[in-house]
Formats: sequence, C-alpha cells, structure tokens
Amino acid sequence: AEALLLERAMGARSLTAMARSGQDDAASRVLCQVAGELHARRDRPAPKPALAPLPVWFRQLSPAASRHGGVLVKSAAAARSILASPREESVLHGDIHHANVLDFGPRGWLAIDPKGLFGERGFDYANLFCNPDLETAAAPGRLARRVRVVAEAAGLEPSRLLLWVLAYAGLSASWEIDDGGDPGLALAVAEIAATEMEKG
Repeated sequence: AEALLLERAMGARSLTAMARSGQDDAASRVLCQVAGELHARRDRPAPKPALAPLPVWFRQLSPAASRHGGVLVKSAAAARSILASPREESVLHGDIHHANVLDFGPRGWLAIDPKGLFGERGFDYANLFCNPDLETAAAPGRLARRVRVVAEAAGLEPSRLLLWVLAYAGLSASWEIDDGGDPGLALAVAEIAATEMEKG
C-alpha cells in the first residue's frame, strides 16, 4: 500500500494574527517573500499542460459581470486588460493569503494548498488584499497602504497591482455568488480598488 507523509506546521506565528494586531505591513512582506521564492524556482521547466492558464481561471468573471453588473463590470474590464498583455509569466501558487502561508518553525514560512496556475506573477499577490477578513481588508486606508507595501516588496508597478486586485476581487465575488456564498468581502475590496484607480 502507498503511504503519504505530511508535514505539520509547528511554528507559533500566524500571519492572520499579525494582520489583525497592527503588524499588517510585516505580514504582507512575508507573503511577498514566500510568493517571490516560489516564482524564482525555475531550475526545472514546468509541465505547462498540467497548469491552468489565468484566462481559464478567470472564465466566470465576464458572465457574472453581465448578470450582476455593478463593480463586477469594472473587475471584468480590468481582467481583460491585464490578461491581454501578460508580463513576467511564471508558475503561480494561485492562492497566496494569510491562512495559506504557515510558520514551519526552523524552516520558516512556507506556502500550502497551491492551485497550480500559469500566468503573470502579479496575480499571485492579489488575493492577500481580500484577507484575512472584511474588517481588516476594508479598513480605511488599508488597501492603499497594502498596495504601496506589496508593490515595493514584490517589485511590482503599483497601478498594475491595483488592476490585479480589482480583477481578482471581482473573480472571488463571482465565485461566491455562483456558490451561494457571501460576496460581501470581495465586493468591498473591489469597490475600494476601483475607487483607488479613479484617484489615479
């Protein structure tokens, strides 16, 4: 019989707890560091057929925008724009956020639960803006500050990162709507991102 050995994250630190207790900048930088390490691992060519390309990952957004309107229309437009002209493509984790990067003690912070995507590396930073919860993610000024911190830590253009946040938040909301869940958090983040974009 085959056996699978799993490793348990035994460290005491939590990025969710950090984000909720005044250490959001530090938590964001950890997430950026982990994502960056994953993107840098190019020693072996990726089996691209086994990875979902980002345009496929985003396929639910445009139909949802047509059905529900609102900020999803802006999210869909943002997605079309960035997906049409990808930069710095890489193997992507696909679900980097506070609960998916854990403290493994001596081994440091490691990511779990990869989705296996392929596309522009900027996408991998968008989900952290929808986490760890509504109160934290939608706090006044929080998204704009996160854009500055993440853009600097990850070496990304702030305006393009904001496009990814708007696109991803809309996609996340469309998933929640289609699954009968609560899209409130994702819609709130999308609205804030759209407002920040309008500020220029």
